[in-house]
Amino acid sequence: MTVSLGVTGATGRMGGEVLAAAADRDDLSVAFAVSRSPGDEVEGVAVEDAADFADLLASRDPDVVVDFTGPGSCIEYASACAEAGVGFVTGTTGLSEGGFDALRESASEVPVLYASNFSRGIAALRRAVREAVPALDGYDIELTETHHNAKRDAPSGTALTILDDIDEARGESPRVHGREGEAPRSEGEVGVHARRAGDIAGEHEVLLAGNHESLSLTHRAGSRGVFAAGALDAAAWLSDRDAGWYDFTEVLE
Repeated sequence: MTVSLGVTGATGRMGGEVLAAAADRDDLSVAFAVSRSPGDEVEGVAVEDAADFADLLASRDPDVVVDFTGPGSCIEYASACAEAGVGFVTGTTGLSEGGFDALRESASEVPVLYASNFSRGIAALRRAVREAVPALDGYDIELTETHHNAKRDAPSGTALTILDDIDEARGESPRVHGREGEAPRSEGEVGVHARRAGDIAGEHEVLLAGNHESLSLTHRAGSRGVFAAGALDAAAWLSDRDAGWYDFTEVLE
C-alpha cells in the first residue's frame, strides 16, 4: 500500500530533505506540500500556501502529515490534522510544555508521533547513555551539541532528550549551561554546551569522566537526509495506527 503524505515547511531545510527522500521511495507519495512562503517547486512538487492547509487536508486526503517547522506552526498543523482525521509526524523542536500538551490533545483524535531526532544512530546513542550513566556512578557528565548557524533553539531538542535520559538513569540533576568566570563544578551537575557554526547538520557528545578515565559517546549526522529518512519511516509506520501518542523507538522496535 502506498502511503499518501502532506509535507509542511516545504521550502525549509528539512522540508526539502523530506521531499527529496520521499521521491526515492515506492511506498510513499506526496499529496501536497505547503509553506508560509510558497513559491517554486521543491523536488518536483508544487509548494502551496500554508494558509490553505485545512482545505488541502480535505481535498487531497493524505494519510499522514510530516512536519518540520516551528513551535507555533507545528501546533496549528497538528490541530488541523486532528480535525481532519489525519495522522501527524513531527520533528519540530523548541516546543514549550504547553506546546506538548496541545500535541497530546491532538493525539486523542489521531495518531501523533513526536521525536526530537529521527536518526537511528541517535537512538543507539541514547541506549548507550542509559547504560553507561548508572555503570559509571559518580562520574562527571558534560553534554555538548553543535548545529548549523541558523538553528534557533538551544540546547537542541535532541540534547534535551538525552538530558532526560541521564536524569532517568541517575535521578534529576542540576543543569549548568556553559561556564564563565569562577565556576567550579558542583556534585552531580551536568554541564550543557551549545555551539552554532556553519552548516553542521548535528553533533552530540556525552562525556563521562572520573576515576582517572573518561568515556566519550558521540554521534555526528553527515546530512539532514538521515532525519528525513527516519521521519518517512515513522510516517509509513504510523499510517495505520489508532489515535494515540507514539515515539520513534516504537518504529525501530
